[in-house]
Amino acid sequence: MSPKGGEKELKYNHLSLIEREKLFAYKSSGKSLRWIAKRMGRSHSTLVRDIKRHTKYGKAYVPCIAQRESERVASRQRQRARLKNPAVFLFVRKHLRPPCSWSPETIAGRLSIDHPGESICHETIYRYIYLNPKTKREKLWKYLTLHRKKRMKKDGRKVKGYTKLPEAIPVPKRLEKINNRSELGHWETDNMEGKRSDKSSISVTVERVARKTRLAKLKDHKSKTKTDMVVKQMRQEKSGISSGFVKSMTYDRGPENSGYKEISDTLGITPYACTPYHSWEKGAVENMIGRIRRYIPKGISVDGITQEYLVLLEGKLNNTPRKCLDFLTPNEYCERIHLASNT
Repeated sequence: MSPKGGEKELKYNHLSLIEREKLFAYKSSGKSLRWIAKRMGRSHSTLVRDIKRHTKYGKAYVPCIAQRESERVASRQRQRARLKNPAVFLFVRKHLRPPCSWSPETIAGRLSIDHPGESICHETIYRYIYLNPKTKREKLWKYLTLHRKKRMKKDGRKVKGYTKLPEAIPVPKRLEKINNRSELGHWETDNMEGKRSDKSSISVTVERVARKTRLAKLKDHKSKTKTDMVVKQMRQEKSGISSGFVKSMTYDRGPENSGYKEISDTLGITPYACTPYHSWEKGAVENMIGRIRRYIPKGISVDGITQEYLVLLEGKLNNTPRKCLDFLTPNEYCERIHLASNT
């Protein structure tokens, strides 16, 4: 029974629009919430929660807006989650894991074919993998193609790379003879890292035509360290059989390459810079890093790698026959070009 003079109590029901309008009117007239609760036959805490819920971030309590938001939330809560359907749940679990190892998009697309009348969005599967507290410990992300522990942003990373290496020529404007690998002397450089916690890294510099490779251990990630090492290596190339074959250098727009201008001025070569996140524009060095990963797998710390080991690895890479060089080694190819240029 409600208090004397009060209205019939609505147990276990959300506030209606009429009740919210009464609450607004009583509160505007200066009545306390406890007085209003007794008058409406409602619990005092119910009114407090409703006002707090609909006055967040400094918003005023408006009955019609509060009612609309309440209905929207209630509608979402009453929708049955797709993965609560046993047939859909089992289909997703079976095809996500080996031996199928299907992507969420493939699972979502195939479901309606194998189970007519059933459907699921691939985003629901991704949320199940990454956001569901009960499935996080199963590490279902390991069954995805890229095995990411955390999901990337839908629209990707923001690209602000053109603020770096501003005076370098963009790779799309690189000379055609460089792009088609018809002229020797055009190099690409990049850093190969191990674990994120590593203090050091490995500098990888590759000649585009001969695929000759220079490796060096960098004690830190500073641009000065990278700059000094590239200058040192290219000076060695100029004084060896590659004399005259150091004409340009292509970089990505990472902070470690901010000393590109010093390299160009010191060596008298042309700098080129890749478009942000277009790693294929320096395919020679990317391919070489992939080869080096056979000896230094990804995820292995490079802090323990010595320069002596890199010298041995560099020799192995430069003395391995390459199909693209008619099965000559990079060193043999450079020597043949050098001899031909002197005759």
